[in-house]
Amino acid sequence: MNEKLEFSTYKRIVQEFIGPIDCEISEIENGLINSTFLVRTVDKKYILQKINTSIFKSPEILLRNYLKLNELLSNSSYRRQKITLLPSSLGDYIVKKQNNEHWRLMEYIEQSKTFLKVPNPAIAYNAAACFSEFYKSINRQTLALEEPIDDFINFDKRINSYLLSLTTATAQRKETAKTIIDEVAPYLELHKKWDEHIQNGMFAKHNIHADPKISNILFNDANDAIAVIDLDTIMNASLLYDFGDMARSYCNLLEEDDCTQANNFSNEIYIAVKKGFLSHLEDMLTPCELENLDYAAQLVVYIQAIRFLTDFLNGDVYYKTNYPTHNLDRAQNQFSLFSQMKNVL
Repeated sequence: MNEKLEFSTYKRIVQEFIGPIDCEISEIENGLINSTFLVRTVDKKYILQKINTSIFKSPEILLRNYLKLNELLSNSSYRRQKITLLPSSLGDYIVKKQNNEHWRLMEYIEQSKTFLKVPNPAIAYNAAACFSEFYKSINRQTLALEEPIDDFINFDKRINSYLLSLTTATAQRKETAKTIIDEVAPYLELHKKWDEHIQNGMFAKHNIHADPKISNILFNDANDAIAVIDLDTIMNASLLYDFGDMARSYCNLLEEDDCTQANNFSNEIYIAVKKGFLSHLEDMLTPCELENLDYAAQLVVYIQAIRFLTDFLNGDVYYKTNYPTHNLDRAQNQFSLFSQMKNVL
């Protein structure tokens, strides 16, 4: 648990939402952005989160998007469970503390579990199909969603940020990263086709999740997908981005920071992901989008490699790291995945 914030302070924050009650609090450590905690009372569990305001500079945007989306789902035939935000005693959904800390409390879905890695194609299909149904439900009407992170899916900006990092990084970091810097260089214009299709409307804009990794699906004990969670990044963009990110996170046979071997792509899982993704969406996608699913998958993986590499060159300011070359290992892992996908798809 974060040593800078004593247990009694966590407890007081929880009590601002649910009143004076005894509880146990433990940290959930698998997130890269927000700080997340499991709160246990005598008869109920909750999820407490501190929003990372270095990434989400306007937490109120997350709240407004979240409430709009849940209202839409509540008024539809959506059959999966939803995550409910709890108001504080003052009626606010975000409790603000000193040092620009923003806290929220959510209900915990009992008898649920998550996977950090996809164990088999069947679970990959279930997760992708759950997201597919989610997309179908949240696109029955247009939502005025606000962008939680500026230019989050602006690939041209990602590449330019990387090129800038090459000019500002220390000589030592550039030397350490030399191998992968050379490897990514031939593909720096891979995103150009994406940009053209976005500009000419061939890739339509929809409401998307924007972080559809496997750990953002809750499963029951029978491995049925029961809920989509973590709606912080919902925005209006191309569904092909989410497909690409599903392929990126589901089809990697290794941990995201494991670069011990080059063969880390599962085509069997990829086929299951594609089938699940299309299960509710095939009639929503244009012929051009259907033709470019494989391209989108490769591009999103490549861009993620660039993002990790950029963060390493910038001094590890975005992603949480556990050791000096953590982001560099993540970048190498993603580039290996990209290379395998490029050869197979």
